[in-house]
Amino acid sequence: MTQETTVDWAALREEARAAMSRAYAPYSGYPVGVAALVDDGRTVTGCNVENASYGIGLCAECGLVSQLQNSGGGRLTHFTCVDGRGEILVPCGRCRQLLYEFGGPRMLLETPEGILPLSAMLPQAFGPDHLAK
Repeated sequence: MTQETTVDWAALREEARAAMSRAYAPYSGYPVGVAALVDDGRTVTGCNVENASYGIGLCAECGLVSQLQNSGGGRLTHFTCVDGRGEILVPCGRCRQLLYEFGGPRMLLETPEGILPLSAMLPQAFGPDHLAK
């Protein structure tokens, strides 16, 4: 499932919207939901979880990666992120790095400008291969 044309992006976005509805964002009022496809066909989701100590809040991508690992691992192939209005949102830089670890440069992201590989959103990324050198 690596071809963009074989993915139902609207359905994946609906999964992200459902996750967003479960976000815990009492401080910012900015709920975020994410959804991704895994190379074995599963869908994983996540939502942001804030904390009164602002610096330890968790982005939605953290929950998604935790669910990925907790449900058997694998590689992320397709990813979308939505804001509180359900509109497409791009991940922050920290989360792009997190997604790179679990999806790699060819993972496809839905962005406001269309479907892009993660390598276009995080050029010259640092990854596990750098640690092996």
